[in-house]
Amino acid sequence: MTATLIAQWQAAWPQALEAWSRFTRLRDARLCASTVEAAREGLSGSFAMIRLLDQSVVVDMQGVQELGLNDYAVEILAHEIGHHVLAPASATDQFRLLARIRRALPTLEKHAPMVANLYTDLYINDRLQRQAGLRMADIYRILEQGRAPADPASRSKVWLLYMRIYENLWQLAKGALGGAGADDATDTDAWLGARLIRVYAKDWMDGAGRFATLLLPYLVDSQNQEDEFRRMFDTKDAAEGCEPSGGQQIEAGEMEDAVHPVQDSRISGLDETGKPPDDKAAASNSAGQMREPYEYGEILKAAGIKLSEEDIAVRYYRERALPHLISFPRTPAPQSDELQLEGLEPWQIGDPLDQIDWLQTVIQSPRPIPGVTTVQRSYGREAAPRRKPEPIDLDLYVDSSGSMPNPRQQTSYLTLAGAIIALSALRAGSSVQVTLWSGKDEVIVTKGFVRDDVSVLKVLTGFFGGSTCFPIPQLRQTYEKARLRRTHILHISDDGITTMFEPDERGNSGWDVAARALAVGDAGGTMALNLPSGWEQFGDDDWRSSAYKVLRQAKEQQQWEIHAIAQFEDLVEFARAFSRRHYAPKSPPKKKNA
Repeated sequence: MTATLIAQWQAAWPQALEAWSRFTRLRDARLCASTVEAAREGLSGSFAMIRLLDQSVVVDMQGVQELGLNDYAVEILAHEIGHHVLAPASATDQFRLLARIRRALPTLEKHAPMVANLYTDLYINDRLQRQAGLRMADIYRILEQGRAPADPASRSKVWLLYMRIYENLWQLAKGALGGAGADDATDTDAWLGARLIRVYAKDWMDGAGRFATLLLPYLVDSQNQEDEFRRMFDTKDAAEGCEPSGGQQIEAGEMEDAVHPVQDSRISGLDETGKPPDDKAAASNSAGQMREPYEYGEILKAAGIKLSEEDIAVRYYRERALPHLISFPRTPAPQSDELQLEGLEPWQIGDPLDQIDWLQTVIQSPRPIPGVTTVQRSYGREAAPRRKPEPIDLDLYVDSSGSMPNPRQQTSYLTLAGAIIALSALRAGSSVQVTLWSGKDEVIVTKGFVRDDVSVLKVLTGFFGGSTCFPIPQLRQTYEKARLRRTHILHISDDGITTMFEPDERGNSGWDVAARALAVGDAGGTMALNLPSGWEQFGDDDWRSSAYKVLRQAKEQQQWEIHAIAQFEDLVEFARAFSRRHYAPKSPPKKKNA
């Protein structure tokens, strides 16, 4: 029976595609003969799902049989195709949708994947029922008949509202699809929900927050009844395996306050229900704002992307750093200084007499005729090999003490600045060593100087949050022996960096260790420190005067280049300037006109 059923559903695939357009093209649906086989494809709980990674549709045919949906191949397949064609259509739009819905579900963000699934299903099913003439309502009737218990009073309020929305959309009698137990308030909300689907049919992303706000009070009363919808969760893990690009920036419209549909005059038709937020103002307020790492991670998890906290942080800071990196180096092909022989050309009367190549002239004719048989040599310039400048390695030390933010919870501009500089150095061909430090023995270091951006970012996105004690042994060991390439030392910290000049565990002076490091590195040292502007002029009455005295000494005696960063946000601009100064391709000098 299953083989025959699979053959019937395979034959229905072209018709399901044409329900959207005759030009719709997707790979054939993956029809699994058993629930176990479907589980190997990643399908569990529901009888169908989509994968945005490879634009696939997966159906559990055993589950279809158990639910009595054998004869609805076109409807179910067309519905799954609709998720690829209409909503969410792409992993990026799935991230955007979940972000908007999460903001409209305070304290209940865990329900965002379910709400997003229900919301997109409404648009798809309404279009297939009304425009394609498919039997979407019949599927819900069958699902309702197979539910237990049959008492409408036992249904969750979310289910009753959802079924009443469909009954309103398709002008069906109350209870035709399972909304019989809805009270007057639910009926009113269902009417608003149906209006929302029609009003925002062409810009469904803008209606997502309103739909979530409509469901919010029902979710509060039905938090433990999500199992009722589990059979219909076909986008739960839709973005699994997708590259989470573009999820950091908060887009226009996302920051606006959650609006209940009754307050939207486009939906209710009433002008005095309260003005919806000004979309233009919301767009200007949200422009350029970035999502925090924790929220970014929660959105990825809600979309089905299974990554560790470490991997999420690595992807977050890499993508935020990308717009600030230097361009890839381009080496122009120079010309040789000496002229190269290219061939022969006629010597004309009037050309310098000493330019005649008499040997070649006589070879062509034993009786030279000026201007006719005489020739001269032709010279030109050609590209010559140019020695590439040796890149300068980067030895980066980043403070991770208690005064610094946790980069996996909120934006750490120390981590972001370190990522911008380190990734720029890697682009330029340099090797990078990163040391993350806090208190004594709280140190994470890459395996020496590496060319691996993932290793670099994994160290940068770590966190200690302890006391402040610079790892002098790490600095000492790095420069105990001469290095093959010149190395620049960079510190990102605050006045706690002065612990670098204290004695180490062997009794060595931190000043001596720092001096040797600069000498062996032979490319200078820089400190980007969270200091107030004009720190050098602070007097002895300031509580930080002792730290400032040490920093002035470091600047004067060891030539450390110290940049005062008044606000951590300014580290981004420092990182951009530092990267371009040390690692951006140098333009060849312009030749002076003769």
